[in-house]
Amino acid sequence: MALTSQERQEFLAQPHIGALAVAASPDRAPLNVPIWYQYSPGSELWVLTGTHSTKIRLLEAAGRFSIMAQVVTPTVRYVTAEGPITRTEPMKDGMLREMAARYLPAEKVDPYLEFAQSHGEQVAVFMRPDHWLSADLGAI
Repeated sequence: MALTSQERQEFLAQPHIGALAVAASPDRAPLNVPIWYQYSPGSELWVLTGTHSTKIRLLEAAGRFSIMAQVVTPTVRYVTAEGPITRTEPMKDGMLREMAARYLPAEKVDPYLEFAQSHGEQVAVFMRPDHWLSADLGAI
């Protein structure tokens, strides 16, 4: 059964690991990678990636991407959101901490930040979902 607009937005706002998909090239399947993301119902979704990563190169070329989040317990449920990139900007102070705190226990955030900052500059890529797929398939 499909989720309502409110249900799918609330589900996507939970800290699931996303599967980001972006077109790669005419002779390749889309790049599809796990990624942390940030989303609040009714707002833009954003992800962080390296300034020289394959992801950013493909995102800039495609101009849009999709993200899928799913759970398998207590019910099989998923939400996919797709939309245009609305902006890309250098990562601002606090964005990395906000993202890490969304996914990690408080005591793990600072060690993660030290690790992540050693990977170089990052950018935030924002997307406004305009196409949705969702379902709650029930308990397994």
